Amino acid sequence: MFFKRKGYLRKEADERLIQTLYELKEVWNKQKEIVERSVEPSGAVLAKLKVDEAKYFFLLKEAKRRKIRMG
Repeated sequence: MFFKRKGYLRKEADERLIQTLYELKEVWNKQKEIVERSVEPSGAVLAKLKVDEAKYFFLLKEAKRRKIRMG
């Protein structure tokens, strides 16, 4: 009875993690495209790119640790 809820909560958290991963990947790719198209990107844009990249890779490592398959 109690263990079913635990599995449900884990599944729900995994789905949120996957959704967040997809969203962060899109944001990171858009930022990367902006930097690649810029002649001379500002420091703020480069910093935002590094932050977005770090967030994406952190969540990707978390998904690997949890052994979640994305598709």
